[in-house]
Amino acid sequence: MGAPQASELPRVPLQVGDLPVIAEVAADNASRSQGLMFRQALSPNQGMLFVFPEAGNVCFWMKNTLLPLSIAFIDAKGRIINLADMQPLSLDPHCAAAPTQYALEMEQGWFKQNGVEPGVKVQGLPPADDAR
Repeated sequence: MGAPQASELPRVPLQVGDLPVIAEVAADNASRSQGLMFRQALSPNQGMLFVFPEAGNVCFWMKNTLLPLSIAFIDAKGRIINLADMQPLSLDPHCAAAPTQYALEMEQGWFKQNGVEPGVKVQGLPPADDAR
């Protein structure tokens, strides 16, 4: 049995600053490894939230990911640490600037277009102890 597909992952409503977002939750090793690989599209204001069991130094790359994405690295208190734009099918690493508990991937440019910068608070994050 492979990683859960999009329809099998739980979704949570988040608030990024003042903006509503619906995020699929990747909270176990299989779903975090799969991420948004092979997806053809993302709906507006939808993304994927990666939940880690504990804050740490994390890096992401775009192997087998067809969509250009932007990522927000988020600390345990829900504040955005740093942002990065990631190109499809690239193995270039994009790393958090400080220990990260969560990462939110959105369509590339979403954070910039909506004026979201480091320091912005993300509300509605699920407890990290749910991550397996």
